Amino acid sequence: IHEEATISTVFPFMPVFNNLVMFDQTKLKAGIDTIVPDLATSWAWDESKTKLTFKLTQGVKWHDGQPFTAKDVKCTFDLVSGLVKSDDFRKNPRRVWYHNVKEITVNGDSEVSFQLNAPQPSFLALLASGYSPVYPCHVAQRDMRTKPVGTGPFKFVEFKRNESVKLAKNPDYFKKGLPHLDGIEYRVIDNRSTRILAFIAGDLDLTFVSDVTVAGLKDVSAKAPKAVCQFVPSNNTINMIVNAGAPPFDKPEIRKAMALALDRNAFNTILAEGKSSVGVVMLPGPEGKWAMPADVLAAIPGYNPDTAKNIAEARAIMDKLGYSATNPLKVKVSTRNIPLYRDPAVIFIDQMKKIHIEGELDVVDSTIWHAKVQRKDYSVGLNTTGVGVDDPDVNLVENYTCKSDRNYTA
Repeated sequence: IHEEATISTVFPFMPVFNNLVMFDQTKLKAGIDTIVPDLATSWAWDESKTKLTFKLTQGVKWHDGQPFTAKDVKCTFDLVSGLVKSDDFRKNPRRVWYHNVKEITVNGDSEVSFQLNAPQPSFLALLASGYSPVYPCHVAQRDMRTKPVGTGPFKFVEFKRNESVKLAKNPDYFKKGLPHLDGIEYRVIDNRSTRILAFIAGDLDLTFVSDVTVAGLKDVSAKAPKAVCQFVPSNNTINMIVNAGAPPFDKPEIRKAMALALDRNAFNTILAEGKSSVGVVMLPGPEGKWAMPADVLAAIPGYNPDTAKNIAEARAIMDKLGYSATNPLKVKVSTRNIPLYRDPAVIFIDQMKKIHIEGELDVVDSTIWHAKVQRKDYSVGLNTTGVGVDDPDVNLVENYTCKSDRNYTA
């Protein structure tokens, strides 16, 4: 999980692990006020608000029988924060989250402290994210990729590539009475329609968050009336990514024209029957506390509701650069090979035709997608960006600062 940048990894494997703290899973909306203990029993800031100390649950064991101690917390976040380097750690997309960490210290086996360079109220929320499990010191990262060892309610059993992931109940779980299930089997089903049909038929108990379309939800509700289905706000944005180092996209005018040509309301209508929200990078209102005000949003290129005016301005830019219906700019539009990415990519390509950009869809296997965009092996892409916590200290830092591995477009 610490090496990956997608909920596709968190969703099946987080039951193997625990955090220090987590967002209360019984609450629909996560926030600082919904954070509850996990491996930690309590936590407290010092007077300067730069030192956060956790008291830890005693008697917890890793799945291989080794004892969990404060050293495991220190090992994990020394590595993730970049305070300690390791050749065994291939990627570190969340290192930038912990740029404010000066030092991590332990006091015996049951207490650990994070010393920050400056006060940071959001720090606890970073640790509560599903991207923040505690790893064991005694297991190599290469082994964690194939046979992960955690303290969580479920033990890893088997991973068959493109087939399934199997987990079994941890009989020694430190939270008494949990888990309620004997095991979990995640099936890998490429086709969205097949997934929905399997769910309707009762072959599956749960399907992937944010995967079901509005039309699909209506179908499920009609054919499986006992199913519990609900649309909820998710901190997941669909976005165009442009490699500004790849000519001719090094010209800011072209990038501006592309931004102007995006009709976001059309995306919303086609993909979500108007159920999604148009916003920028923070979670839109009313759920998002950091949402861009509507009047400010309308002033951003491409967000003016007058789409005809936007298109005219964009086409004028492209005309000036020498592009036309007879001389279009041809480009491959790269995207991950799953419906959540492919569907908006097709709409994107269609919209770009209005400004003399002729796109060809280039679908990329999920296993190499993030590595591909990270090494700038694309010109234009259609991406979705999920954010673990709705806070600028996560979103802006992770996706827009110079040293972040997830700032794909620089």
